[in-house]
Amino acid sequence: MADYINIFGQKIQYLSSDPDPVQSGQVWYNSTSNSLKYRGYNSSAAWATGNSMNTGRAGMGSAGNASATLGFGGYAPGSFRSLVESYDGTSWTETTNINTARAFLGGAGTQTAALAFGGYVPVYANTELWNGSSWTEVSDLNTARYELGGAGVTNTAALAFGGYPATSSTELWNGSSWTNVNSLNTARTGVFGNGPSTSVLAFGGSSPKTATESWNGSSWTAVNSLNTGRRDVANCIGTNNTSALCAGGDAPPYIANVEQWNGSSWAETTDLSRSTGRALQGAGGTTSTAVVFGGVGPSYSALTEEWAGQGVATKTVSTS
Repeated sequence: MADYINIFGQKIQYLSSDPDPVQSGQVWYNSTSNSLKYRGYNSSAAWATGNSMNTGRAGMGSAGNASATLGFGGYAPGSFRSLVESYDGTSWTETTNINTARAFLGGAGTQTAALAFGGYVPVYANTELWNGSSWTEVSDLNTARYELGGAGVTNTAALAFGGYPATSSTELWNGSSWTNVNSLNTARTGVFGNGPSTSVLAFGGSSPKTATESWNGSSWTAVNSLNTGRRDVANCIGTNNTSALCAGGDAPPYIANVEQWNGSSWAETTDLSRSTGRALQGAGGTTSTAVVFGGVGPSYSALTEEWAGQGVATKTVSTS
């Protein structure tokens, strides 16, 4: 049999994390997840079941992407949690706890540089900064709240918006403090969003549950609504205000419905793979590759689901 190097003229890369950016046709071995991967094409969008979290819970904050995700805090029957788990694209590992146990908090950043803010119980304004090994208390939000939206791709630039008690307040994080900026057009709780702090999409919530707003770095604009109203959807899937995924939520009842935003409208796409819906999940990634984890629907879940959107996507080669 011909060797790969003789066919394609190069060795398979041995990397500790997935390459970024990654090229179509690229093949590599991820030594952290012990998996062989390649950049291929999906003819249709689909969800697949991944390995479960160590502790099932709902209302976590989250940060990161599909292969490097962080879930922190949350609620499981009987207590609010300070637990933090890290996902490498294959399995979950417990890491350093946040300082203040809480649920329904906002999150932003990456697996190694994250921000946790707000939450319950009581109603918190606390903000904590993650450096990849420990959490540090930093400046509080100006408005204490929970079930708020959070967005940002670093822990030095983030956006907090909406939340309970029902508010339209929006705050911008500059790496050291929060500043009040232009408010949402519609005050609501249970709203979530995605994107960098200069290009965010906020969707769902109560009420109205279908409302969608786009942030351009200075102000919010109402845009086309979700097809199915819901609150407490999976947080943080999407690249910016032109590309997002809305997964699950509480209509009520809990739903598995998923919609994709193309920059101007929402379209129904493949439902979550479980027959029962979930709300208040953690999430990370883009409309091409994403992960959704935990939640409630109605029992508290440790489930992990992995999304591969139609088109070019990273795939894992089974070695079993």
